[in-house]
Amino acid sequence: MLITTFTELRTERLVLRPLREEDRQAMVDIHTDPRTNRFNPAPPDVATFSEVYTGWLAHWAEHGFGYLAVTEPGGTEVLGVTGVRFREFHGERVLNLAYRYRPSAWGKGYAVEAAGAVMDWCAGKLPGVPVLASITVTNKPSLRVAERLGFTDYILEDYDGAPSRHYRRTPTTE
Repeated sequence: MLITTFTELRTERLVLRPLREEDRQAMVDIHTDPRTNRFNPAPPDVATFSEVYTGWLAHWAEHGFGYLAVTEPGGTEVLGVTGVRFREFHGERVLNLAYRYRPSAWGKGYAVEAAGAVMDWCAGKLPGVPVLASITVTNKPSLRVAERLGFTDYILEDYDGAPSRHYRRTPTTE
């Protein structure tokens, strides 16, 4: 079991902090919004996503890191989520990179900025652990984010009911 200590990350425009129970409703709103699910063949309902969120909090409790709430400095509104957590992929333990934002936060470069900070954190705290981003092939904006972050095409296969690209990057300290 790997446990690390995480407090928060800051970028020029964003604060990335650990998820808390009080973020549940914001996360439910973001993840059940039809606009954020337009590329998802099986969008979650409130009950399903609430269970998923409980798993995210459990990952935090077990490992000391996970998906992060993203806000603006001094802001209270959760703009989205970005972060990594462990998952098994084809028999290998990897980190899953996730990013999803409210539609009001789209087009501002927040996903690239926040995920770049997370990848820098991974390089310092979890070097050598592969990071995967699994993205439905029709989700062009998310594919562009992964490519801008230096991820390379790894596997193309059906995943969660849709053809998906699995991008891979191994953070290293430099």
